[in-house]
Amino acid sequence: MKKRFFAIVMMAITALVVSACGTSSSGGTGSEAEKKELRVVTDAAYAPFEYMEGDKIVGFDIDFLKAAAKEAGYELKIENVGWDPIFVEIKSKRADLSVSSISINDERKQTYDFSLPYFLSTNKILVREDSDIKSAADLKGKVVAVQNGTTGQEAMDKLLGKNNKDIKKFDNNNLAIMEMLSGGADAVVADNGVVEVYAKNNPNEKLKVIEDSGSFEAEYYGILFPKGTDLKADFDKAIKKIVENGTYEKIYQEWFGQEPNMEMLKAEQEASE
Repeated sequence: MKKRFFAIVMMAITALVVSACGTSSSGGTGSEAEKKELRVVTDAAYAPFEYMEGDKIVGFDIDFLKAAAKEAGYELKIENVGWDPIFVEIKSKRADLSVSSISINDERKQTYDFSLPYFLSTNKILVREDSDIKSAADLKGKVVAVQNGTTGQEAMDKLLGKNNKDIKKFDNNNLAIMEMLSGGADAVVADNGVVEVYAKNNPNEKLKVIEDSGSFEAEYYGILFPKGTDLKADFDKAIKKIVENGTYEKIYQEWFGQEPNMEMLKAEQEASE
């Protein structure tokens, strides 16, 4: 009886050791069996960065993150939770990270950690071709649709005044654009990638995109992490690697049809280290 009991205990211990060896908590470039699965949350309503294609989450951010995770040695489980829940999930550490066109700013850095910047962005104005709006200054007295909680909203709060009735806030940019197309708004202010791709993909809507670099500052997206996470170092290293080996540039060209400004991106990455 005692020998049998001892044998059972040893078998259990062996099973635990084998199981523990199958999961890596530190990333790296080990075998598939050693990769740890990370829970990723996103707001998949922000084409072309992250959006639903049937029941699948796709987009530039998704392909970028998958490339970085592969380099770092992690598997990903990506879930669409919506914009506001992203920050709740990350702050409470129920999710490991988020990629969702999240601009890096000082206010967010007080509560969260960010990876190195991975995308250069600026807000632009989307209007109809026959619109008399030519700059951000022309938005005064106009109705502007924005996604709530974004830097586009912040820019309009600053320009038109916080809680101005002419700023219409929506849960996502798709709804903001639909509001303008239906005549409920004169313009949409959102990230350049969003409005440029929408105008390009919908030529029948007869839209144009207005750039005003004097009114809208350059922004950079980063991967969002819980404060103090060890994952930041792994992903920072991976991001630098896929930038250096051309993987990042290839993904960018596939989604946007043009080359990224690698000089500005690399300079911002160096300044962030």
